[in-house]
Amino acid sequence: MFNYCPPKSLPDLISETYPDGKRYYTLEDGSRLPSVTTVIGAQKKQAILEWRKRVGEEEANRVSKKATSRGTNVHKLCEQYLNNETGYMTGAMPDSVEMFLDIKPFLNKINNIHYQEQALWSKQLGMAGRTDCIGEYDGVLSSIDFKTSKKVKSHEDIEDYFWQTTAYALMYEEMVGVPIHQLVIIMAVEHAPPLVFIQKTEDHIEGLVKAIKYYNENKW
Repeated sequence: MFNYCPPKSLPDLISETYPDGKRYYTLEDGSRLPSVTTVIGAQKKQAILEWRKRVGEEEANRVSKKATSRGTNVHKLCEQYLNNETGYMTGAMPDSVEMFLDIKPFLNKINNIHYQEQALWSKQLGMAGRTDCIGEYDGVLSSIDFKTSKKVKSHEDIEDYFWQTTAYALMYEEMVGVPIHQLVIIMAVEHAPPLVFIQKTEDHIEGLVKAIKYYNENKW
């Protein structure tokens, strides 16, 4: 059984995704903030457009749909498992179950969970989002994210994942008052062993700040 110990009650936020892919969260005071993925993803927009042009819209849509479905299904299994739910694999797609079982030993290193799927935000950073998990990993309070991939990736391939978890760590500290010094990316890989990346939050603050600056200057 996983232990839950939220330090304080935080309100939820309503989000809305627009046709251009941008997502915004509405705060309790009525103001809106772009999502973490919208801000961080701005730097990849041009590369994605070029990829779609290269492979064709039909193939791009097929690949994107499969990746989204795979990620959503595995993420749901992780969330239900960490919520101590029973029967969480009933009706799940076999490939999703296989990828979940690959990373399950690493999920078992998580405990004393503060939040799962909790909305966090920062007017100072100028964005909001929903963290996968804030909790202890191997006894260290961490900003944790669950990812899936069709191929093995290196540290250099996932810099934006570290910026994302850094953003949640900083938002958590701003809202709760407790710093998070560790980032954890748990990645299930199709037909390959899972990957776990552990980094220090402070090592990725500069990259996050640059990503925010790029978004604000380009207003993509």
